[in-house]
Amino acid sequence: MEMQPGQMAYDRAITVFSPDGRLFQVEYAREAVRRGATTAGVVYADGVVLIADRRIPNPKLAEPSSLEKIHPIDEGIACATAGLVADARVLVDYARLSSQIHRVTYAESIGVELLVRRICDYKQQYTQYGGVRPFGTALLVGGYDDAGVHLFETEPSGSLTSFRAASTGGNRNAVVELFEQKYKPGLDRDAATLLALEGLRAALDDGASLTQVEILTVDRADGTHRLDPSETQKYVARLPPAGGTSAKTRP
Repeated sequence: MEMQPGQMAYDRAITVFSPDGRLFQVEYAREAVRRGATTAGVVYADGVVLIADRRIPNPKLAEPSSLEKIHPIDEGIACATAGLVADARVLVDYARLSSQIHRVTYAESIGVELLVRRICDYKQQYTQYGGVRPFGTALLVGGYDDAGVHLFETEPSGSLTSFRAASTGGNRNAVVELFEQKYKPGLDRDAATLLALEGLRAALDDGASLTQVEILTVDRADGTHRLDPSETQKYVARLPPAGGTSAKTRP
């Protein structure tokens, strides 16, 4: 994003709109998301699969379990994060606290959309008051409740959008383009996982592999399940060659 010299005055505070109605600090926060790891989510018949590219800076020394990009929030709800890791951790903690307060208050699990709206309301506050900055992270929140299976994307501005398949973070356009071509309603869990992996593969740099991929499924029957590396690689081995097809619907 290029900025003219006359726009510099609107670049300093989150509370100041530019003459053309822009909040530059929010746009910078979106740029932080675009520089983050690629994440994606795909809704299937009984749940949702979340996937993230977990690049380990020093694979010989770093402990992979300390670099999680996908986080369970409550029974039947999880999220994948892209952008600033510390900002994402604060939002995940806030989401977990909100879900537990709801459970204690109403003796029931919080709905997916209600939780996402609370997260986004919290984000929006950081775009409206002086002395703060927006959260430089985007969440893909997926899960199920009595109303069905859901996948939401939240942005640094506090906006939210519901999708059947979505991606955020670095090179998300390549993932979304593949999803637009190949996603079909009624996928089963295996087909959705393969489609998510295929989408993530489309976003990776040439020569990059799928050895550091994190996958978590949220399923009505099986609950929340994080795939271990051996399970993930079994799915990777089933991927069709680039340009092939992987998604199948239930009969």
